[in-house]
Amino acid sequence: MTQETFRDTVFSLKNEMYRFAKRFVMSSDEAEDVVQDLMIKFWQKKEELAQFGNLKSYALKAVRNECLNRLKHHEVKIGFADMQLHRSELYSMEVNNLKEYIIGFINELPEKQKTVIHLKDVEEYEISEIAGMLEMEENAVRVNLMRARQKVKEQISQLMNYEQRQISR
Repeated sequence: MTQETFRDTVFSLKNEMYRFAKRFVMSSDEAEDVVQDLMIKFWQKKEELAQFGNLKSYALKAVRNECLNRLKHHEVKIGFADMQLHRSELYSMEVNNLKEYIIGFINELPEKQKTVIHLKDVEEYEISEIAGMLEMEENAVRVNLMRARQKVKEQISQLMNYEQRQISR
């Protein structure tokens, strides 16, 4: 099939294909994309098009199929986006609950450990600054910080183990 024959037979159907596609996808841009994609496919298979007796019927059927595929793909994307939103909301709730637990665990620590972990991990002071504020040796600050973090870590592990047992029942 020559370029001239293609223009006269297939390309002449583009307006009708566009109107038909627009009824499916309800968007001018999407309908234009459908027709453009199909024109490219038709051009790539221009030698095979001669086999089809009613080219108009074939082209409109191709438009219908392409539109249905795009609509199906769109529904899958929307479903995936909804699932991701739901998952992120659950994750946000879990993070907030975990923050509350961690704050509770920190508040249960002995006063020195609670103060040291707050100044280091929340206020982001350096060890030397904390030592000066609390009138402690730097090594004592490090030891209290390590012990505080270890206790909080153990309590988080216990919490996770408990929740994991609850889920598996």
